[in-house]
Amino acid sequence: MDLARFSTMESARLLLCIINILTGIVAEQEVENLSGLSTNPDKDIFVVRENGTTCLMAEFAVRFVVPYDVLALNGIDLITEQAAVTLPRGADVRGACGRAEAELRVSWQDDAYSLHVLFSKEAHNLSKGQDVFWKINKIQFVYDTSEPTHFMNAYNPGKHTASSHRLSALVTPAGRSYECQAPQTLSLISTDHQKGVTITLADVQIQPFDIKSDFMFSEAYKCITDQREQLEETLPLILGIVLGLIIVITLSVYHLHHKMTASQPQLPRDRSMYKNM
Repeated sequence: MDLARFSTMESARLLLCIINILTGIVAEQEVENLSGLSTNPDKDIFVVRENGTTCLMAEFAVRFVVPYDVLALNGIDLITEQAAVTLPRGADVRGACGRAEAELRVSWQDDAYSLHVLFSKEAHNLSKGQDVFWKINKIQFVYDTSEPTHFMNAYNPGKHTASSHRLSALVTPAGRSYECQAPQTLSLISTDHQKGVTITLADVQIQPFDIKSDFMFSEAYKCITDQREQLEETLPLILGIVLGLIIVITLSVYHLHHKMTASQPQLPRDRSMYKNM
């Protein structure tokens, strides 16, 4: 009896593996680096497609500032330098799409550098009505200080991983893309003696879920900084229009009042004129 039960369990596991394999074949994914289409040489464009349909799109310019140690001239003390790393065009890209989770992996320079971004979709306030949104919940940046292009004379060189801690970034309503022209800086903690690595994103538009049209972002949800800048740009125009309306109304009222008073009979101001009346 136990042997039969074991055989049944093994058969079920085998069937599940076959289903997973077939599902992987059906849900065929492809990734594309379209950075060459951008007029901004610092901006990268990545697309993940599943079954011939876009399921994740990301456009951004990214810059990393990485502290690292070098040996001082006395050969004893350590000095902290900073390396500025940018993502070059032509980087290798991988991605994965899901209903509630998605990811984007970009690597370059023979895997000396790699950027891993994890997205999640969540729902809150279910008792008051479903409020669904997506966000970036984790960022990892792997870098190699033995790579001499950015890290000159690094002390004890090697690979390190800088990761975010309890990240909740780019929170966006479900079904919309996130757009922000203004630079946004996030902090990561490195395995290299807990050094702080900063990542700056600019000219961003990202959508990891619910893309309705192939290669097309859904309606954009603009970041607060862009909304504020847009308001600052339009506020002088609005104030100018309001001021112009006030001037026009004031002149119109004055003209109307002057016209009405001009049509009324004028009483003599000099009392001597009353004698001739």
